[in-house]
Amino acid sequence: MEILDTMADSNFVYLTRERLFELEKEMQEMKNNGRKEMARKIAEARAHGDLSENAEYDAAKEEQGLFELRISKLENVLSRVRIIDGSHLPEGEVHILSKVKIKNIKTGKLFDYVLVSPEEADFQQGKISITSPVGQGLMTKKLGDRVQVKAPAGLLEFEILQIE
Repeated sequence: MEILDTMADSNFVYLTRERLFELEKEMQEMKNNGRKEMARKIAEARAHGDLSENAEYDAAKEEQGLFELRISKLENVLSRVRIIDGSHLPEGEVHILSKVKIKNIKTGKLFDYVLVSPEEADFQQGKISITSPVGQGLMTKKLGDRVQVKAPAGLLEFEILQIE
């Protein structure tokens, strides 16, 4: 239970080791190659003449601003990272990094999810955040438990069929 309490600390960003490596690689790519590409685009746009009426230049500068904002956000996230190690979490209950199979009691539809930190959530890949309504409802539950979740779609009820 201790890990769940510490995960509520908003000063830290909890990531798996794999996700940390992905973000570090992305930031290095942006700093090493992306900035060069931004400078090239700005220089190319600047070459088109009067900067006061140069839409390409304005667009390139705006793109550069967004690009630098992304780098800044990545640096902020990486400075607050704590690695999640699933091997130290309790077995037999749902926690971060659990793979769960649940059934919607009303519709009978089955869902497979992996519970992850908000920074790793990707619904298209079946990764839901532990801070989402469904994620919060599933946390610390056990095999066979029924869980009621208040979601934007209304009150949902699930049964936990499998936990890995």
